[in-house]
Amino acid sequence: MEPVLTVGLDGSPESLAAAHWAAAEAERRKLTLRLLHAWPLLAPEPPPVLAEVDQNYWAKRIVHKARAELQARHPAVTVVGNLVADDARNALLQAASESEMLVLGSRGLGTVESYFLGDVSTAVVARAERPVVLVRAGVGEREPSPVPRAAGDVVVALKLHGPCDDLLAFAFGAAAARDVPLRAVHGRSVPLHAYVPWGVDHTITEEITQDVRKRLNRVLGPWREQFPGVVVTDAVRLESPARAVVRAAEGAGLLVVGRREHRPALAPRLGPVAQAAIHHARCPLAVVPHV
Repeated sequence: MEPVLTVGLDGSPESLAAAHWAAAEAERRKLTLRLLHAWPLLAPEPPPVLAEVDQNYWAKRIVHKARAELQARHPAVTVVGNLVADDARNALLQAASESEMLVLGSRGLGTVESYFLGDVSTAVVARAERPVVLVRAGVGEREPSPVPRAAGDVVVALKLHGPCDDLLAFAFGAAAARDVPLRAVHGRSVPLHAYVPWGVDHTITEEITQDVRKRLNRVLGPWREQFPGVVVTDAVRLESPARAVVRAAEGAGLLVVGRREHRPALAPRLGPVAQAAIHHARCPLAVVPHV
């Protein structure tokens, strides 16, 4: 099967922003862009009929309108439409398994609204076999071709617990495709023994920072060699990992976080860093499953 990048469409401004972002990404990576709209009531394709009696008219319109707009802005990208008679979650999970990545629209940042990404998107992010990118309305890339240099660097959140090759492969690949720097961010809360009556013992915090930076360099070393054209920096923040990552993502072009494929049975499918990034990061967010 030809490599594709799939974007889910539902007719909302968020999904259209995701489609614009996906088109620019497909052009950078030289991938086919698939526009997917899932609707359980989709009828078998009838013979040509008038629009007013075509049960699938609005589903077709969502895809055709987006395809025409994207093709006009990105003529070098092959764009295909895909209407699926299935539940949206099932269709998107299946599409993710067949794609290099899946791109979805994400809702706004209001006090309440930011906590309602939607059951479908949440389930897909938590279960997809491949990376899922969430794009908020207003940040889809709409520049004409040729593909411009993307604004902002790529930020990747590293926990340093266990292997993270899939996460780093995605992050370095994204930075290389955009020709932008990569920032590796690690957050760690200050341990209790570092607190003293007058504040924080900076000797202890400096030791922690230096130790983490050495570990980051060991992890990043092989990837620096594999991607010599990517400028890499690291940042160690002595605060909660979730807060560190969200703050580091301010002004970024893309935030990349990991999701463990195999978590304990009773544990949430998404960890606290991914949850915080989904609800509060303003830039496009890639959630990458890894072992």
